[in-house]
Amino acid sequence: MKGGFRATWPERILDERMTRRIEEGYTMPMPSSEIARLIKQGIPDAKVEITDLAGDDNHYAAIVVSSEFAGKSKLQQHQLVYKALGETMGGALHALQLQTLAPK
Repeated sequence: MKGGFRATWPERILDERMTRRIEEGYTMPMPSSEIARLIKQGIPDAKVEITDLAGDDNHYAAIVVSSEFAGKSKLQQHQLVYKALGETMGGALHALQLQTLAPK
């Protein structure tokens, strides 16, 4: 297809997406130290290990060990971590592979 529409279409869509993300409160990626800080603030005895999976400060894996997880299902354990992360989950932090454990 000839004409300007095809050439400008990707840029226009990207501009619209970025504008929408800015309007929705999009923030820059979150450093791993901030993720660990938030988890430890919400779960004070937590031992937290964070790995940046893609090297982009956007896709992380976390191992969280806490006595608060004892006797709780994996779902309940993950909910405690998500509660500690608050509104950052799904915002500045959108990809977190989570493993939770109670100490032995």
